[in-house]
Formats: sequence, C-alpha cells, structure tokens
Amino acid sequence: MFSVIIPCREIDEYEKECIEHCKQLDYGTYETIVLPDACASGDFEGVRVVPTGVITPGAKRNIGVDRSNGDVCAFIDSDAYPQPDWLGNAVKYFDDPAVGAIGGPNLTPESDGIRQKASGYVTSSFMVGGLSTRYRHGALREVDDTPSCNFLVRRSVIKKTGGWNERYWPGEDTLMCLEIRKLGYKILEADDVVVYHRRRPLFVEHLTQVSRFGLHRGFFAKKFGGNSMHLTYFAPSIWLVVLIVLAALSLAFGVATYLLEVTLVIYIIASLLATLLETRSMRTVPMVWMGIWLTHLTYGTFFIAGLLKRELQR
Repeated sequence: MFSVIIPCREIDEYEKECIEHCKQLDYGTYETIVLPDACASGDFEGVRVVPTGVITPGAKRNIGVDRSNGDVCAFIDSDAYPQPDWLGNAVKYFDDPAVGAIGGPNLTPESDGIRQKASGYVTSSFMVGGLSTRYRHGALREVDDTPSCNFLVRRSVIKKTGGWNERYWPGEDTLMCLEIRKLGYKILEADDVVVYHRRRPLFVEHLTQVSRFGLHRGFFAKKFGGNSMHLTYFAPSIWLVVLIVLAALSLAFGVATYLLEVTLVIYIIASLLATLLETRSMRTVPMVWMGIWLTHLTYGTFFIAGLLKRELQR
C-alpha cells in the first residue's frame, strides 16, 4: 500500500489539480493525505485533509507519515501532479529490499506558460550538470540525492532516519537522502516514475528559487558534507570567482585579458548550444540563454554566501 502525502500552504488551483490527478492514479490500494496550514472548503472525497498550522514542509511531512497507513510514503509537491502510472511503475523497484527510496523525472507540463517553459529549459539543459536528469527522461540510476517533489520512501526507512528535518527548507530532502544512504539503503531515480512540476517563471520567481537553493546547498556543504559535496554544486561559484580574478588581473596583465575573453567566448558558445538543444523557438531562445547565465551567477553567489553563513534562519 502507498500513502500519497502532499504538504501545502493552502489548497489553491495547483493543489486541486494535484489532488484530482492523485484520485486518478492507476493503482489498487493507496491513500491520499493533504496537509494545508488551515482547514479548507471543497469536495475532497476520498482524500484526508489534515490542517497542520503554519509549520515547515518537513514538519508537515512528518505529520503525514504519522497519519499514514501505507508501506511506502509517496511524497509530491502541491504544484506538481503525477502520471496515472506513477505508483504502478514505482512498486516494482521496491521488490529489492536494498532499495529505500525511489525518485524520477519532474517534467515541465505542456500547459505551462512560455516563461515557465523557459525556466524548465534552463534546468533541463546540460549547463546545470548532472542535476539536469531530474528535469528530463534518462536511464535508471542510483543517486545520493533526489528532490521531494517526486520521492517515494519506505515508511519503515523514514522511521529509522528519525523523520524529516523540520528546521531547514529547502534542502530537507537532501538531508533525508543523506540519512537514508547512511543506513545503507539505495536511492534510485527511475525514468518511468514521472510527475509534472509547475515551473517558477523566468526571471524573478525562477531566480528567487535558485538563490534559496544555492544558499542552502552552500551551507549544507559546509555543515553536513556528504551529498552536498559534488562538483556540480561548486561549479557556478568556481566559475564566478575565476571571472572576477581574471577581470581584476586584466587591469595589469594582458594575458589575463586574453584568458578572460577566451573564457567568456567558450561559455557563451556552450550556453547557446545548450539553449538550442532545448528549444529552437525564437520566442524562448533569448530567455533561456540569458536564464542560464543568470542562474549560474545567482546560484554561484548565494552558494558562496551559504558557505560563509554561521546558521540559516528558518
């Protein structure tokens, strides 16, 4: 049995969309638990609505786990919705007792607007490194970190970890994955375990989200290490520092000016190629191309800020 657990602030239009798709899952035995801040009106037949008050997503998920009856807790974000075969495709991977958790692609819905789709093209491009596999189809692989918008975990494993971290958000999924791996369980990302995730539109909303991810990842790399120590997370900051150093040296050394120009040309060509591999629409190419640059600059800056933080505010 699966328990589908959906934390949210309120039951808005995206949450209603998620609930309706969860009702249509092609799987025999499952329950759906929705965790808004306050009571909500509406027709939620077949769905348990558990008001939680204003608490972090990690705390909401812990309440959902405590109220659940399933062998596997299937977590999904309120601005996402599953394919009908989401649970049916996931269940076979749990035949292996060594598998503690399953993730999969969170794809951009076709009905998203142009700025949302542009945001999705940025995150699925090769310019975000190995993280791009979270946003497009790919091969079955073992990972040490996968996002909570599409995250199915054995209930017994969650209990062994001590539950979701209730202090940090975002990043509570990274800490859960870290604990699962410490227990010796595998985490898989499977191509057929699919949800569709509404994107934050370029530019302000997208970059605001990126800044939070960068800040928490930088802080986690310093405080927790482990699955936050991959080069992919450090790369934007390294690139940003290299640019600043070369720009400063170019004031005194001609060779530094040459290296700066070569570095920028290579980056511009690579980001344009990444853009054209994602979209050929003349409406979205400029947005995606600029979105890649700004995503790297924003993430890199806030990752460094996270490294320098003594602690993060809730």
